[in-house]
Amino acid sequence: MFDSEVLLPDLWDILGAVPVTLAMALAIFVLSTIIGSLFAMVEYRRIPVLRELVVAYKVAFKGVPMVIVIFLAYYGLPPTLQFLSSLVGVEYNGHSTPNWVTLIVALTLCVAAFQAEVVKGALNSFDTGQADAAYSLGYKRSQVFRRVMLPQVIVAAIPDLANSIMVIMKALSLGFAIEVVDIFAQSQLTAALNFYYLEAFLIAVVVYMVIAYIVTYAADRTERVLRVWA
Repeated sequence: MFDSEVLLPDLWDILGAVPVTLAMALAIFVLSTIIGSLFAMVEYRRIPVLRELVVAYKVAFKGVPMVIVIFLAYYGLPPTLQFLSSLVGVEYNGHSTPNWVTLIVALTLCVAAFQAEVVKGALNSFDTGQADAAYSLGYKRSQVFRRVMLPQVIVAAIPDLANSIMVIMKALSLGFAIEVVDIFAQSQLTAALNFYYLEAFLIAVVVYMVIAYIVTYAADRTERVLRVWA
């Protein structure tokens, strides 16, 4: 039966995992967006060889389930780091790598493939006629990109980038498989202590909904503000 008396104690326990979850989500978002933007520029500029490599990367990481990538990183990242550190003469025990670092690396590799599509779509939405007009006014290529193209690309990408944050938040729940505690994992641990699983998971749902609302609201406000300047 549903017991409302455990809601408040469970809420405080689950809220304790929110800062860690948000920090990991922010790190993954920033890193994956940077990598994805570089990949998108390679495709947009149609750079030979690199473009084919980017396409192969996207096919691989968009097709493989994230949980498999997490386990590959869990077992493969420590020895890889240890080997690379030995090449530069640094002694490092790869097996001491924190699991949360492994999770960030794995999800960054996965999400970067999707972020590349987001940025690529925003780049393709740019009207090249505006660039031609800027060139006719004496703008340099770097000025066209910084003053004309970039502001419009950012505005076009904001809705999908906001969605990617929530995708990352949900993907972090897979970290429980390698003992990384996020909001979902904390709700499981909390419920395991008192056996009130329904109550704990309902609290987790509410927490995720609040975060989703804040992200959506912030993205909408940012988009409206930037459209004035774009």
